[in-house]
Amino acid sequence: MVKDPNPKITVHGFNNLTKSLSFNIFDIAYAKTEQHRKEYIEYIDELYNAERLTEILTNVTRIIGANILNIARQDYDPQGASVTMLIAEHETPPTGDWDEEAPGPLPDSVVAHLNKSHVTVHTYPESHPDNGISTFRVDVDVSTCGVISPLRALNYLIHSFDSDIVTIDYRVRGMTRDVDGTKHYIDHDITSIQNFLTEDTQNAYQMIDVNVYQENIFHTKMLLKEFEIDNYLFGAGSDEFDNAELANIKERLRTEMLEIFYSRNM
Repeated sequence: MVKDPNPKITVHGFNNLTKSLSFNIFDIAYAKTEQHRKEYIEYIDELYNAERLTEILTNVTRIIGANILNIARQDYDPQGASVTMLIAEHETPPTGDWDEEAPGPLPDSVVAHLNKSHVTVHTYPESHPDNGISTFRVDVDVSTCGVISPLRALNYLIHSFDSDIVTIDYRVRGMTRDVDGTKHYIDHDITSIQNFLTEDTQNAYQMIDVNVYQENIFHTKMLLKEFEIDNYLFGAGSDEFDNAELANIKERLRTEMLEIFYSRNM
């Protein structure tokens, strides 16, 4: 009989491991006039208002399997929104290979289990006053205590926003004991956050990892490889610009993406 090299851990009491997923995404656009920039901010602010963000986070809690205990949400003036949910363990045990290093469900297939912790989201729309570049940033934190990893919500979250740049941090903290009293500092296999992304997402993005395996810290940065300029012109179409202007706008958009991706000015 071949021994399973990665047997499931039977813990003593409650699983005390804390698994935290933090990521932020940036959506970049070009708004030619001051009026267009104002309208972009208003459009993003309405599209991702507190009500919509609450809907997204509710689906996240279903993916990782939670009962929502409390919701605090706020739309800010002049722009931005925040939602925080306190969540609790569900009575139904998780189904499927929850600890397998594989992508979670997409927005059209939401199912569930989670242990007590919280989910938060904050939005930051803004626009450059001179060169027409506008950005929308959203920060999401999913923290769980128990068996399920919040990485299962990653695919859904990335597909819920228009993501040009994505920065993801995942960390497992604390320890839990098995029935023999042995301490465990992580209870599932992971070599890279990338393995929890669908193949189409992996193909669409340039990705780099910075992982500290001995500390159970994982970091992945993602940059969209290609983009169609028509999808980035807010309030105008490509026919309103000549070829030289379009080339210049595309270069400025790409520079903005690269600067955010590498966290330095060029």
